[in-house]
Amino acid sequence: MNAPALPCEMWFDFASPYSYLAIERVGPLAHQAGVSVALRPFLLGPIFQAQGWNDSPFRLFPGKGAYMMRDIARLADKYGLAYRRPSQFPRMSVLSARVALLGQDQPWGRDFCLAVFRANFVDDQDIQDEAVVGAILDRLSLDRPALLAQARQESTKEALRRQVDRARELGIFGAPSLMVGREMFWGNDRLEDALQWAARGPAAQA
Repeated sequence: MNAPALPCEMWFDFASPYSYLAIERVGPLAHQAGVSVALRPFLLGPIFQAQGWNDSPFRLFPGKGAYMMRDIARLADKYGLAYRRPSQFPRMSVLSARVALLGQDQPWGRDFCLAVFRANFVDDQDIQDEAVVGAILDRLSLDRPALLAQARQESTKEALRRQVDRARELGIFGAPSLMVGREMFWGNDRLEDALQWAARGPAAQA
């Protein structure tokens, strides 16, 4: 009898294009590997600021940013995913992150996250705009007024701050980052490695 797989967490930022690629791919890959993946939204901005950066490294280093944009387009084509370069990058995503945090352990959470990523990286929409986020909630048949009101509450704002603090405690410095126990796998290109590690079960922690 095979040992049970280790649980896996995917930490992501809605402004991260590599997070978009990873979240689009993780569902079938995790199912194939027999691994459960919990989604953990957070904000990279405070992480970057703690490192002394006042902006995304892809804007601070234009050459790196230009390469990343081309790399994302190539990878989206490779995976057969729709992709449109956002007219604004990186986009503010605090509101989306708060709503995602409310749903991270709910059945609707994954669909909401996918819809937000597609709004940003396929439809080129402002995912900080309450109308955009509200329209996503409507399409998912969720309680738009209640969830937006809850997202504005101080308790939700504080919960997101704690989520960022937790990411920092785990040593997360970029997105997506996959945590399998104490083991961290950074980047869309490490998704398969993370799932294989988790599928090994307790032996991976020996």
